Amino acid sequence: MSNRTVAIRTAGKPGKSVQILLGLLLPVTVLALWQTLGHYGIISDMLFPTPYTIAASFVSLAASGDLWSNLRISAVRVLLGFALGGGSGLAFGILVGLFKRSEKLLDPSLQMIRMIPSLAVVPLFILWFGIGEESKVLLIAKAAFFPIYINTFMGIRSVDNKLFEVSRVLGFSRPKQILKLVLPAAVPNIMLGVRLSIGLSWLGLVVAELIASTSGIGYMMSDARQFADTPVVFVGIIIFAVCGLLSDAAIRLIEHRLLRWKEEYKG
Repeated sequence: MSNRTVAIRTAGKPGKSVQILLGLLLPVTVLALWQTLGHYGIISDMLFPTPYTIAASFVSLAASGDLWSNLRISAVRVLLGFALGGGSGLAFGILVGLFKRSEKLLDPSLQMIRMIPSLAVVPLFILWFGIGEESKVLLIAKAAFFPIYINTFMGIRSVDNKLFEVSRVLGFSRPKQILKLVLPAAVPNIMLGVRLSIGLSWLGLVVAELIASTSGIGYMMSDARQFADTPVVFVGIIIFAVCGLLSDAAIRLIEHRLLRWKEEYKG
């Protein structure tokens, strides 16, 4: 690629520092306005504690160790549920995507299960597995399963049929066809499914911990709600948001490394 081409592509694009400032503009403005309104009593401190109060509550929880112990428990649940649900979704997506009979056999039932809200199965999961870790991990796994399953299926079905014909001419075995052709071509869709799945894993964790739990960030929020400790509830919300953002950023980094060969429009 010539220097002139690079110059044309980079012309008019803001630098990294400008992009960071643009990203911080809206949240900083909202926080400043929120603090000002709360300081002068325009909004209820009970319903909307000021950012300073929330920060003080965060420092207190972090210093006592309660925040880190609950966060560690929640993170382990998310990772286990994501591994179980995401791994199963990938396996079923490959199976259903590759074989028409598997699609006819499995997909209708899986789509029916997908339409069942997580809240609807919580009583059954508690009845079957108790309020221990099994029910929570399985609730998270249910949330993580379907994004990867659907996107893997769509990624495989969107592979150009001519590539399959070429692989047959070259004498590829079925496993080699899957590893060398199908999965690489489906990687963009699979990674999209992974990003959606990790986000829904955190949402599934919220459902699991708010309803039936004695530990974790969700339990900490539920316990604070009972005592009208609103700043702690906001701390929990922020923790969930930050963890979700960091998880998504990690997946995007992996996606970028896997798809270095693919040129994309970046705006």
